[in-house]
Amino acid sequence: MRRWATAIADKRFEKATEPSVHQLRLFVVLSEELHFRRAATRLFITQSALSQQIRDLEQRLGVKLFERTSRAVALTAAGRALLPDARAAVDAVTRVRRMADAQARQLSDQLVAGTIGAEAAMPHTRAVLRQLLDQRPRMTLRVVSLNFADHLAALVRQEVDVMFLRPPVPAGIEVRHLATEPRVACLSADDPLAALPSVSLAQLAGRPVVAMPAEVPRVWWDFWAVDPRPDGSTVRYGPVATDMEALLHAVAEGEAMCFLPSAARDLFPRPGIRYVDVTDLTPCSAALAWLAERRDEPTIAAVREAARAVLGR
Repeated sequence: MRRWATAIADKRFEKATEPSVHQLRLFVVLSEELHFRRAATRLFITQSALSQQIRDLEQRLGVKLFERTSRAVALTAAGRALLPDARAAVDAVTRVRRMADAQARQLSDQLVAGTIGAEAAMPHTRAVLRQLLDQRPRMTLRVVSLNFADHLAALVRQEVDVMFLRPPVPAGIEVRHLATEPRVACLSADDPLAALPSVSLAQLAGRPVVAMPAEVPRVWWDFWAVDPRPDGSTVRYGPVATDMEALLHAVAEGEAMCFLPSAARDLFPRPGIRYVDVTDLTPCSAALAWLAERRDEPTIAAVREAARAVLGR
């Protein structure tokens, strides 16, 4: 009986000293910032609350994670050793939460459709979503706009169920072609080539192209930057843009150029920008995309069927 009581007490002690996922997340953020005020701002909590949580985490783990002075914060040897597993644990719980949310949407007949750029306004997107709701009038549909940096990642993380996007896409994502259109050069109005009715890729050689954040799949941005060029030359990059407005601002300021679908002429007219035809540039396509592993889930299968019905007309 005494051994049984001791075992229960040990279990209670073990549970009490286990770190929470929240504390591990705070640990990871502080290890990245190495500054309590910046980390607290990033986490939307007070600096005192962050300090208390880190002290409690250190007590639960039985090791000191940070060396603190009035001027600096640094990871201890124990902190450096534990950080990779702490980050992996936080990432794993985040993935579980996202996957659970995605499965909950399936059970309640909800769909989150992501879009990039002006895809939500394109006729093919509106036609597919209209057909989807005609087929499933009880479905709850939410359309969200995403930027260049996270639109493919959001699909992989299952934050959205499908994406209306512009290929190419990395492995693991399937697409249904919806439309094709030319690509055009987006130039500063002060660029001498902006006054021409059309240009060739050779004429654009040497001009920097707006860069994308490192997390954007290379296969996607290489296509949109036309890198390498047909003659084998590589592209010189300018400033990084994470969304359409930042991209257009960089072009208007003459810092770089870019290539966009020809629909940008009507959808993104801006002062200081000119759109010019490119005679030897391959066209682009618009597509509906989904994770290959989720293709047969009911709501995703319904969108695919809606796209098939629209394109079959």
